[in-house]
Amino acid sequence: MKYLACVILILCIVFPASGAETGKFTLSSPDIKHGVLMQNEQVFNGFGCSGQNQSPALIWKNPPKGTKSFALTAYDPDAPTGSGWWHWVVYNIPATVTFLPKGTGTPDGKLLPLGSLQVNTDFGGPGYGGPCPPAGDKAHRYIFTIHALKVEKIDLPPNATAAMAGFFISQNTIGKASFTGYYGRQK
Repeated sequence: MKYLACVILILCIVFPASGAETGKFTLSSPDIKHGVLMQNEQVFNGFGCSGQNQSPALIWKNPPKGTKSFALTAYDPDAPTGSGWWHWVVYNIPATVTFLPKGTGTPDGKLLPLGSLQVNTDFGGPGYGGPCPPAGDKAHRYIFTIHALKVEKIDLPPNATAAMAGFFISQNTIGKASFTGYYGRQK
């Protein structure tokens, strides 16, 4: 009987009960494959670019235990600004949400999950702003990151900048997952 109890205990430790958190926290997109150039539908429409400026579908799995909400950021560290370029910031995404469909990042935010908010990006307004690096630059990196937060809500003023949101997101992150898309333009 002691042997059987030992085997059961070992099995419970090695194979936790179903519903327990397993696997690595991940973020992916059926629209952007890691290491592949982004498509015209995601590219900004303006600043010399003529894309459709449609946010990609995003899916995340296995958030850390204790996640109370999510925030999403899209950032270009290669922009020739000295500080990079914020392309999209969404926060207060409910913890029950695990995906954003393609085209969710409209400026009015009407397609976002209930309670989710966007801040102004470096394009000057809220919503998704696709890639549009200077013509002739090397392909830029566009880092999409989902942040698992330890708080249900982040309170930001209506005119908060992406950098301010980034500060509060970073202060409350308990886990994050990212992938990178690339985009460049010929001269």
